Amino acid sequence: MIVNRLALLVPIVLTLTLAGCGWFGGNKEKESTASAYCPTPLSVQDAQRLTRFKAGGGRDPRDVAFEAVLVQTNAACSISRSTMDVSVYLQIAVNAGPSVGSGVTRVPFFVRVLDSSGAVVVGRDELADYKLSAASPRGMSREELGIKIPFSQVGDIAGYRIAVGLKPTAEELDFNRRATARP
Repeated sequence: MIVNRLALLVPIVLTLTLAGCGWFGGNKEKESTASAYCPTPLSVQDAQRLTRFKAGGGRDPRDVAFEAVLVQTNAACSISRSTMDVSVYLQIAVNAGPSVGSGVTRVPFFVRVLDSSGAVVVGRDELADYKLSAASPRGMSREELGIKIPFSQVGDIAGYRIAVGLKPTAEELDFNRRATARP
């Protein structure tokens, strides 16, 4: 008789366990909240393009090693009890210049999570690698970074923003600004 009672309890326990894991629509509220609060990445204005020159003093078009452009950004989020997991996606296109070197071309980029006051909460610097040459002068990649944003109340995550961009040196940033100022 005890065996029969346990046999009746097994389906009930299994159903409750699966419901707790998100089966039977248990995660719909979490998915809706994550979608509503998921920050859209913002491209930093002067960091959407990067022109890198070969080492040395020359800065004319023949000295360009590569040019990179941040083509597209987006994010996907999931939420748990006290953390929002954000997957940030960046699509980067790169073209070899006349002075491209042999080997791997490394394009630096960054992702910054800012709170409602503008302070950086999470910052990541990464590299996208390309094998460029005169025979293969173009590259494209889709980079993905996982970031965790802690919170105490769901409303806290509404103020977060994500800033993304390529990471030029001070000299490259100056070059970008002068290039965009030209008519």
